[in-house]
Amino acid sequence: MKTYNAINAFITGSLWPILPEKMDAILGVVESRAAGITIDAEAADKMAAASRDRKTASVQRSIAVLPVVGVLSQRMDIMSSMSGGTSTERLGREFDALVADGSVDGIVLDIDSPGGNYYGTPELAEKIYQARGSKPIVAVANSLAASAAYWIGSACDELVVTPSGDVGSIGVLAVHNDCSAMNEAVGVKPTYITYGRHKAETNPDEPLSDDARDELQRQVDAAGKVFDAAVGKHRGLAASAVHATYGQGRCYGAKESLSKGMADRIGTLEGEVERLANAKRVRRGRRASDQRRRLDLMK
Repeated sequence: MKTYNAINAFITGSLWPILPEKMDAILGVVESRAAGITIDAEAADKMAAASRDRKTASVQRSIAVLPVVGVLSQRMDIMSSMSGGTSTERLGREFDALVADGSVDGIVLDIDSPGGNYYGTPELAEKIYQARGSKPIVAVANSLAASAAYWIGSACDELVVTPSGDVGSIGVLAVHNDCSAMNEAVGVKPTYITYGRHKAETNPDEPLSDDARDELQRQVDAAGKVFDAAVGKHRGLAASAVHATYGQGRCYGAKESLSKGMADRIGTLEGEVERLANAKRVRRGRRASDQRRRLDLMK
């Protein structure tokens, strides 16, 4: 029970650039497990194993494939059992290692994520953006790059979406659980003793006041504007243009996202790995040819 109370506090105590339906699903799982409802252990093990397999980075023909899978959060320890998500801190470390690895000629982010927590997302996206020019960096929505995952993917040199894929959901949400009716039903009436007028203004044991709701909205708006500005920088647009044309929270399929400028082309993960590997071979061939010509001129 304590574990799920902690998870619930984490969920309701922070901002989420995530698909709303995924947040609903996470809250449902938390509430079910807090009530003692569990899923089959064998099935859970199989899902966890599949999630681990998908998260393993690999190198194919000198092109590194870095998975960005599931719910994203700065530190996933508290959430991993609930969502099988991915740590943005770990992704950042793996990305740094691939950028520094001289045997890796390009990096492909294999993205299948509904987004995640605000914490850690701007920092990882900026890290990727600053690495542009060091080697080709491509994101592939395979098949979902939503919210925080789109934020991260847009920081790459290019963003590709699979023919059946979706991208977008540019927005931020916060959740407040009002448990006051449930408390009354079971005869519980918590009392908060605070220093500071706003210290417990978003506690779950009473409805939000107008002042507390306004403050939550201010925080969500501020994070959303950071999101718009970052995507604008990554895609070469003004933040206002992102807000006006990129859907304000909606996801779009491959063709529509391409027409809106949210993606650079429609393709597949395998196709992007092949394209980057072939492009590197061509560049190497050109360098060798140029070197031979220079040697010929010196004779």
